[in-house]
Amino acid sequence: MGTVAQAQDSTVNLNLQKAVSLSLQNSKIIKANMAKVDEATAGLKQARDNKLPDLSVTGGYMYLPVTPNIDMKMKSGSGSGSGSGESIEAHQAAYGLVNASLPLFAGGKIKYGIQSAQYLLEATRLDAENDREAIAQNAIEAFTNLYKAQQSVVIIQESLDQSRARDKDLLNMENNGLLARNDRLKAQLQTNNIELTLLDAQTNLKVAAVNMNLLLGLPEATVLNLVADTSKQPVTPQPIEQYEQLGLTNRKDVAALDNRKKAAEQQIRIANADKYPSLALTGGYIAADIPKVLSITNAVNVGVGLSYNVSSLWKSKAKVQQAEASDRQLMFRQAAMQDEIRREVNRAYQQYVVSIKKIDVYQLALEQAEENYKITKNKFDNSLVTTTDLLDANVSRIQSRINHAFAKAESLQAYSKLLETSGTLLSNGTINQ
Repeated sequence: MGTVAQAQDSTVNLNLQKAVSLSLQNSKIIKANMAKVDEATAGLKQARDNKLPDLSVTGGYMYLPVTPNIDMKMKSGSGSGSGSGESIEAHQAAYGLVNASLPLFAGGKIKYGIQSAQYLLEATRLDAENDREAIAQNAIEAFTNLYKAQQSVVIIQESLDQSRARDKDLLNMENNGLLARNDRLKAQLQTNNIELTLLDAQTNLKVAAVNMNLLLGLPEATVLNLVADTSKQPVTPQPIEQYEQLGLTNRKDVAALDNRKKAAEQQIRIANADKYPSLALTGGYIAADIPKVLSITNAVNVGVGLSYNVSSLWKSKAKVQQAEASDRQLMFRQAAMQDEIRREVNRAYQQYVVSIKKIDVYQLALEQAEENYKITKNKFDNSLVTTTDLLDANVSRIQSRINHAFAKAESLQAYSKLLETSGTLLSNGTINQ
């Protein structure tokens, strides 16, 4: 209901938490994962159904166009041992069979099959949880990209307004003979370049907004009003070993692979179970009718059935080897995943540490650029520096503003990436900012 209401609005106020929430709510990948979980749940139910009895009903009717030869080998009342010798005509027959079988022992196939299905179901659920973390990270990256695009437009627009106002002042100076025409044209050229830069920034903003709307499940034309608190200081990172340990213990893809490894171990047991006999409780009912010849009713049977495929002694070997090979593959994949997690955590950790340092560096650079522009502007007004010096100072000021705004957004993005690699993004309060 909330998504529908938002879709009807032309403008949506969007903070980081809302962006992540909408992306998870409307993600097509998550919906596909839900179908996979349903499929795995059905697979577990199917494995459990193997414990239930099998029941089959068979019936038939036959018409006999040619009279068959029927010799009833039955003892007479006098015990002579021969039939009556009478000719019996039979032109039709009907029969019905009901058979039931309840497995008592199948070498553990049913038990191990259920356990394997349970592990696979849990692995599927964990895969879905892992995708949720990835989708949340995508939403955070899209949010920060959109924020950076908006900040670029705002800063460049402000600079363009200031540049246009400066051009008017320089034109007046030229008209009063206080400035050479060439210097005024240099300033005008910079204004034109700022206009072109603004067009590029506005294009980037439109593309980023469309990408964000598609990610959130909103109409492409929805105007997003970002609400971002950039005044918060970056979180001081914990020792890198802590993030590595969190990644090895909390990552959902690690747990999913562990469950698949357990399922593979059950498949080895299932393959070995072929070497054992099967025991089942059986029962049935038989009814038959051949007019003028034979009629059978109330023929109920109960017993125990034992079956053993002797060829399984040599045929099951390949199945066991195949299952063991799959198990070894998963074991090596687990080791490889642990190495990859350490690499990912280290990469994300270093990027976050650098992003924190960039904020301080760009903050200082911004202060220096603003002060430098004020000094240069004052000197220019007193004819102590050239127009080129003033324009260079202005370019440095614009770039410093953009760099500082980007550094804060990129620091949040880097921290969320560190949390994702350690498997704690959705359980951490960072996205609630």
